[in-house]
Amino acid sequence: MTAASPFRRALPRRGGSIASLLTILSLAIYVGAALATGQISQLSYEGVVGLAQRTVALGLVALGQTFVILVASIDLSVATLVSTVAVLASFLMKGDPAMIAPAVAVCLVVSAALGLVNGALVAYAGVNSLIATLGAGLVVQGVLAASFTYLPGSVAPQFLALAYKGPFGVSYAILIFAALALGSSFVLSRTLFGARIFAVGGNLAGARLAGIRTERYVVAAHLICSLMAGVAGLYLAARLQSGTPWIGRDGIYDLESIAVTVIGGTVLSGGRGGVAGTVAGVLLFACLDGAFNMLGVDAFFKQVLRGAIVIAAVAVHAARTKGHVA
Repeated sequence: MTAASPFRRALPRRGGSIASLLTILSLAIYVGAALATGQISQLSYEGVVGLAQRTVALGLVALGQTFVILVASIDLSVATLVSTVAVLASFLMKGDPAMIAPAVAVCLVVSAALGLVNGALVAYAGVNSLIATLGAGLVVQGVLAASFTYLPGSVAPQFLALAYKGPFGVSYAILIFAALALGSSFVLSRTLFGARIFAVGGNLAGARLAGIRTERYVVAAHLICSLMAGVAGLYLAARLQSGTPWIGRDGIYDLESIAVTVIGGTVLSGGRGGVAGTVAGVLLFACLDGAFNMLGVDAFFKQVLRGAIVIAAVAVHAARTKGHVA
């Protein structure tokens, strides 16, 4: 572990550089679109808060995906889990404020259970992470479709405060996302757990020879990922006032969370990356969405442009980090 310390200390500097470049690019796109279209109100305090609100759902899922990709795994079940949690929260609350705490607790337990299953399949059963998480997601999606053939009620009115209320006009959801991002960054850069996450993803065999129980860290990464997706599902339930089975699918949270994480400098081969780059990647997507809306870009063309940006960003990053797969 000592030999790896200089390498790990270099990670924040590289990640910070990527994050800074992405942040500058994102803000330039957003401000440029606002000035070009004359929609100066988008640059006001309320406009900036609205931009931050766009980052919450994808940002939460992407934080969890960062942990998973750092251990050289991946999670394709997050979109289904987002839908499941949103629907389950609505079903359990049914507009009753007394059911907020029990509903949130059940949703997080369900999220943790799926994360443990995903992690166990990958770490202990040796199932490829793409297949394991895709299969688990399909099972959950099947159960969701069979159990709820109509919209199951709505969340309690007080629960809407999560998405719409907060100090100085900043919603609690934004603050929660910021706190989780800072906490995740601290865990990865300043704790033994974070160091071992990097070690497992960077060199699995070497980590085992160093005495690290690698399976535990793979499971832990998947657990964190599912919990983050669960929090995103709760936020969307509050945002939309009820859960729908297609929230996660329509949001493309599985693929987009992978895309923003990789754009932010976390390599798919594991062991390199961090939270700052992921948050910057999320901001890029939020600014692109805002700019496209201001410019009146067609919804289908939006996806084409975003896909092209992902490919270009990953290609540039791959060229700069030869010898690693991204």
